[in-house]
Amino acid sequence: MSAGNYDPKFFDKMPHSARHKGSVTLRRNQAKIRQADNYLLDTKTPLDFTHTDPWRVLRIQSEFVEGFGSLSELGPAISIFGSARTKRGSKYYVAAEEIARRLVGEGLSVITGGGPGIMEAGNKGAVDAEGVSVGLGIELPFESSMNEFVDLGINFRYFFARKTMFVKYSQGFVVMPGGYGTLDELFEAVTLVQTEKITNFPIVLYGVEYWTPLLEWIRTRVLEEGMISEADVNLLRVTDDPAEAVEWVIRGYKGLVGPEDVKHTDGRHAAKPYSSRATNSSDKEKI
Repeated sequence: MSAGNYDPKFFDKMPHSARHKGSVTLRRNQAKIRQADNYLLDTKTPLDFTHTDPWRVLRIQSEFVEGFGSLSELGPAISIFGSARTKRGSKYYVAAEEIARRLVGEGLSVITGGGPGIMEAGNKGAVDAEGVSVGLGIELPFESSMNEFVDLGINFRYFFARKTMFVKYSQGFVVMPGGYGTLDELFEAVTLVQTEKITNFPIVLYGVEYWTPLLEWIRTRVLEEGMISEADVNLLRVTDDPAEAVEWVIRGYKGLVGPEDVKHTDGRHAAKPYSSRATNSSDKEKI
């Protein structure tokens, strides 16, 4: 199944489509092999480590070298995350296209995971606006090839190498509705900002109705039980307006949003506080 005729309803049947191991493409019986991440993380005996892991380090190193070399001259970029299952023409697909076009209009490149759904929409919007469209793919048992709108594509075997590229070469994230993979990228980025591993890194959530229950849980459970501080709650913004999402992410990465814009914060982070009034799609609140 090619990226050009991808239909989300066939997502769970995708193990039979092409698999990628670095530069190698595999189909049908040849694709029925374990993932590189699986070999790395699922070591069964000390013998496995002695005989395979030292060599695996060289493969890991090669992914970092290839990624750094390919992206080092990319320039300012924003990553767009979201579900691979999002249907073409849906409201979130259309919004991702518009956000990508607006980012290109501001002189930014667009980075996605290179797959279907929201990723395809982000790459398509960038291409439509004649900008640079980047896809960072990953070896998965249920993947299709890079979508047709990726101009610069890199396939990774290891999630951690791929994640490093997203953070290193992005100046901010726009997070559309998505599943576990999207949540993984979101919370990793929030943790890096919270621990000051990265600075001036805005994270904008698109879809008030979708994200509000999660944000409410963070405030009413995680914050109230003392697991995070008030400042940590204020690391994210949520909106239903593509123009506002782009404005926030640009202001954030340029450092134009300062601690004076933040209430109840310790001054480390630049954002506006979340309000529990964000209960419907017309109420654009910030977290």
